[in-house]
Amino acid sequence: MIPRNMTREIQESARQFPVVTITGPRQSGKTTLARSTFPDHLYVNFELPDVRAAFLDDPRGFLGRIGDSGALFDEAQRVPDLFSWIQGLVDEDPRPGRFVLTGSQHFGLAQSVSQSLAGRTAVLELLPFALAEMEGGGFLAGDLDRALWAGSYPPVHDRGIDPDRWYAGYVATYLERDLRQVGSVQDLIQFQRFMALAAGNVGQVINSTRLAGDVGVTARTIDRWLGLLEASYLVKRLAPYHRNFRKRLVKAPKLYFLDSGLVCHLLGIHEPEHLATHPLRGAVFENWVAAEILKADLNAGRRRTLSFWRTHDGQEVDLIREGGGRVDLVECKSGRTVFPGAVKQLERVGCHWTEEAVNRWLVFGGGEPGRIRSSLVVPWRRLSDLLADQT
Repeated sequence: MIPRNMTREIQESARQFPVVTITGPRQSGKTTLARSTFPDHLYVNFELPDVRAAFLDDPRGFLGRIGDSGALFDEAQRVPDLFSWIQGLVDEDPRPGRFVLTGSQHFGLAQSVSQSLAGRTAVLELLPFALAEMEGGGFLAGDLDRALWAGSYPPVHDRGIDPDRWYAGYVATYLERDLRQVGSVQDLIQFQRFMALAAGNVGQVINSTRLAGDVGVTARTIDRWLGLLEASYLVKRLAPYHRNFRKRLVKAPKLYFLDSGLVCHLLGIHEPEHLATHPLRGAVFENWVAAEILKADLNAGRRRTLSFWRTHDGQEVDLIREGGGRVDLVECKSGRTVFPGAVKQLERVGCHWTEEAVNRWLVFGGGEPGRIRSSLVVPWRRLSDLLADQT
């Protein structure tokens, strides 16, 4: 197993809460991580029909067979009554780390946790491999285009599956299984078209009305469908930064997918060589940077806010991260060469904070670190080192 950066945060949570809930997208490695972190816990897979039936037939007897070492319930959202039973058990015996829950279908899991286990569980979100994890496993390609195209889902790398083929199956499974379970999408072909068009808007401010016209649905439907993708941990909508600095700011959110490989598949990029000349290559790279920052904060248990800054007259900073008394301003350039003008917006916006409180980062597709005046120039492969140094 490839060591995961979230392991320490999970262990710390298990020392403080009676229940630890690990959620995230399908195939992000939740079960593998949970079983390796809690090897002595009884493993129960509620994805299996006979296991679900055994619990539903006699929940008290089923749970009575759990020993002092505790239990790991996989795909816990498949049996909603489980959460009420766990609530009663932990209220009687609140020892930390007794129960571990995993679930990939966030819709039911979130509701059940909030209703029955509020205050009793830590909720952790595990995304696909982070850059440092890819490097640790020897999976990271030396070529940026191949790294972006292959994405970071564990099965693509530890099983050696062709990325384009794997993502095709992943999307089909999501459409045919998860969305049918939710039951709120009738036309799956239309929804798949929506996903492809959403990928074409990656790294951009979302215009639901325009997207609705392209898909052939209402803007309200687009917003609801974006909510489904976000609840499935496939996309993230970043809100604009709230301070206007006497500027008229864009108020709509920006859209990012949480895996660059999925974006490439939805864009119809079937080979890494195709990405090299694709008009959205820069947007895919910015998407990758945003996802890496989100992963770093989630894995370390940091409570930081990621947003962006854009004015109506075109001034922009790609990403702004706040937390720990500091502000990180991030500009993304996919090319291998950077010029002094690339940090202009970082300098312009950064002047609204003291120099001690702001970091200016230019993350680019080249290989040599450097500095342009007050801005740090960060090669894409070094981004994980930079994020690891943040406290």
